[in-house]
Amino acid sequence: MPAPIRYVQDSRFFPDSADVVVIGAGIAGSAAAYELAKQGVSVVLIEKGLVGGEQSSRNWGWCRQQNRDERELPLIIYALQRWAELGQETGEELGFRRTGLVYATGNQDDINAWDNWGKMAKGYGVRSDILTSEQAKSMTPGSTSRWLGGVSSPTDGHAEPSLASPGLAIAAQRLGASLFQQCAVRGLDISAGKVSGVITERGVIKTTRVICAGGAWTSMFCRRHGVDLPLGNVIGTAFRTAPVEQAIAVPLYTPNFACRPQLDGSYTVSVSGRGRLTPGAQGLRYARQFYPTFKARRKNLKIELALAAFFSGPESLARWQFDHASPFEKVRILDPTADMAMVQEGLAAMRKEYPALSALRVEQAWGGMIDSTPDAVPVISTIPRLPGLIVSAGYSGHGFGIGPGAGRLAADLATETTPIVDPTPYRYSRLVDGSGLDAPGMM
Repeated sequence: MPAPIRYVQDSRFFPDSADVVVIGAGIAGSAAAYELAKQGVSVVLIEKGLVGGEQSSRNWGWCRQQNRDERELPLIIYALQRWAELGQETGEELGFRRTGLVYATGNQDDINAWDNWGKMAKGYGVRSDILTSEQAKSMTPGSTSRWLGGVSSPTDGHAEPSLASPGLAIAAQRLGASLFQQCAVRGLDISAGKVSGVITERGVIKTTRVICAGGAWTSMFCRRHGVDLPLGNVIGTAFRTAPVEQAIAVPLYTPNFACRPQLDGSYTVSVSGRGRLTPGAQGLRYARQFYPTFKARRKNLKIELALAAFFSGPESLARWQFDHASPFEKVRILDPTADMAMVQEGLAAMRKEYPALSALRVEQAWGGMIDSTPDAVPVISTIPRLPGLIVSAGYSGHGFGIGPGAGRLAADLATETTPIVDPTPYRYSRLVDGSGLDAPGMM
């Protein structure tokens, strides 16, 4: 498990109706609930486990524009603006600090790619500074590598995953939102082909607008209602060190590890670009759509075959009736095991790079399941075949930083107001209309 997440108390009275129901209290769902409540919309936030209990508390905590797919830039620019505002606006400590990020490498191809990305991003007003060897060394004091160069993104930052979703959920409650944890939404109530409510394990809530921000479970939930949503789930591993005198002041990416300083003096660490696949029925169902991405990333992926994946969890063959327990009640919090070989690899790489951290030790390690789309760009979209349903999922390992923007965009779609950014790049139809998908951009 990651660092303990902040406790959030449920609301007292379970409502029988709401303007909008949000399924899933991760960063995207909690941000959507907050933005809706801020507008005076009656909103209920429903979570099968705990607020922020799955991937939203298990990520690196980076809030970055640097190296994002161009399609995400307008939304992350807005999200960073919101990160900078939300602490004071809500009165909650979300851990956001605009410290900048540093990438360092010994590979000229990396530098060329970052340089090309920076030229593109400049058109959006994003600052991205290519570093010489000397500059990269000066921005990584204490490191042993003779970097060829790097890139710095001084307007980026980081936040605390264990604080952010809970803080936004609490702020939403303060503005009138209702929150219920340990309460799964089993399905949608549909009348005349449109959403008319949600069916939870505690009863029905009447509503005409539902935002499904269910992370790795979203495809299963949608499929139960005849909505085909190609998502693939990848297990990432990260770990937290014991607090130490800090040698690395800002989030740092290197070819062998990536890390972020936490508020208490510890680090969140991972091995860049690595993951595990445990394919089940869903993985096989969408294998064709994901094959190009799999082929490109094959050397960084471990494949683990487990029969259990076909019968339990978000990759399974689940079928259920709404008056019986659903798969979401059977797995309240998705808690994959950490890849301990990867943990030891990351720890060794960090110690080697920074001799001052030679006594660094692991305090906690965890896995997290990352929901991804074939083009690695999220779906934040209405679903034409099921009016009233808005999907917010498929953040492909870079959803935490974009979370406040994603929440606002989903809220705009739910209330049918002018979207904060053009939602076209995030439309659901691109995944299923046969028009072809663009290759994932830099991530």
